[in-house]
Amino acid sequence: MTENIGVKLGAAPGSRGRTTIADVVVEKIAGMAARDVRGVYALGSGFARSMGSMRERMPGAGSGKSATRGISVEVGELQAAIDLEIVVDYGVSITDVAGAVRENVISAVERMAGRDVVEVNITVSDVKLPDDEEDEGEERQRIQ
Repeated sequence: MTENIGVKLGAAPGSRGRTTIADVVVEKIAGMAARDVRGVYALGSGFARSMGSMRERMPGAGSGKSATRGISVEVGELQAAIDLEIVVDYGVSITDVAGAVRENVISAVERMAGRDVVEVNITVSDVKLPDDEEDEGEERQRIQ
């Protein structure tokens, strides 16, 4: 005789187990969604970006930008809360960019991770000025 282990025969496959989503998954989803918004220059503070840039140049440190720089999340079984630190392009409306980032992040996380996003807190830590590219190039030359 077969022992009943608490699962109804014929129960939907989706109800036969638990799905856990790691914080880093939600961080990456939020990061990609935030970067897609026009007016977002980068994620993370200037210091965090500088350290990440140096780390990326080190052999064996991995390739590409950190997808989770400037993002922290708390993920529960049903909900998620997200904190983002962004740098915006000079000349854009910061409130419009923040609103668009918030909408994009909420939509992406709820659609992809199936978690209700209870809040998206955004800190604008810097503004990318048009002449910053020249300064960054000189700084990179000096660091190398």
